[in-house]
Amino acid sequence: MATANLGLEERRRVSRNRVGRGETVLSVAALVAGMVSLQCGATFAKSLFPVVGAAGTSALRVGFSALILVVVWRPWRRSLPARQAGWIALYGASLGVMNLLFYLALARLPLGPAVAIEFVGPLAVALMASRRRSDFLWIGVAVAGLTLLLPLTTADGLDPVGILLDLGAATAWALYILFGQRAGRLDGGQAVSLGMLAAALIVAPFGVAEAGSGLLAPGLLIAGLAVALMTSALPYSLEMVALRRLDQKRFGVLMSLEPAVAACAGLVLLGERISLVQWLAIALVIAASVGITVGSRRAVPAVAVLEA
Repeated sequence: MATANLGLEERRRVSRNRVGRGETVLSVAALVAGMVSLQCGATFAKSLFPVVGAAGTSALRVGFSALILVVVWRPWRRSLPARQAGWIALYGASLGVMNLLFYLALARLPLGPAVAIEFVGPLAVALMASRRRSDFLWIGVAVAGLTLLLPLTTADGLDPVGILLDLGAATAWALYILFGQRAGRLDGGQAVSLGMLAAALIVAPFGVAEAGSGLLAPGLLIAGLAVALMTSALPYSLEMVALRRLDQKRFGVLMSLEPAVAACAGLVLLGERISLVQWLAIALVIAASVGITVGSRRAVPAVAVLEA
């Protein structure tokens, strides 16, 4: 009888392990699908730049994202404490500036290097929370990667204005994470929807100034909705599925692959060929992100998933 019980327990343990592995695979697949959706959406957004410009495309993306989130979360159902309204405003402003500057940079830079440079933002936040000496090694790795992307040669150098805009987007991303941690003390759906609404109010004037009434063309409205779904609604939903089953450290390691996914999307969908030196730079930035994430004693901020 004891032997039979041991056999039953063993089968149950194997069954639980199989279920656990299955859920992990599903979570990883959801996260990768979210990254692919985000970067494919970015390539589609870039194809709209000749029609409505980078600012106009950003306005469409953020505007429709705000509309979708407000409809889904209905933030008016809960009262907004006055002391939290300011954090929501700062969170939304940093989100709007991040999106606007990133799209302006994307008009001048290939997608892969642009995403790699923007990763400086969350890396800086992770380093600020760290007290480990070994993280200085990862700082050096990240700096080396960024140095390889600077316009030092006419063959491989990126547009300097694009780099400055992208570094501005990285700064806004870091602020977005910090302000989002404060704003996130509210109900998550309320904070995200109101934050995106504030971001839309920030970006809209720039989009109107660049594209004017062209933003209201039916075809462009449909395209803008598609960009919002591909770069906000779908990846955010898939990332939330992954976060339920993956610990945040593994989640952060996988998210570090984003620049590589972006470079591949730019190559396949836009024909953006980047040099071997730039591929090396992207690899160094990914390595720094993985190293900092693995060594961190703190959880990766969940708010960091809403990248531009």
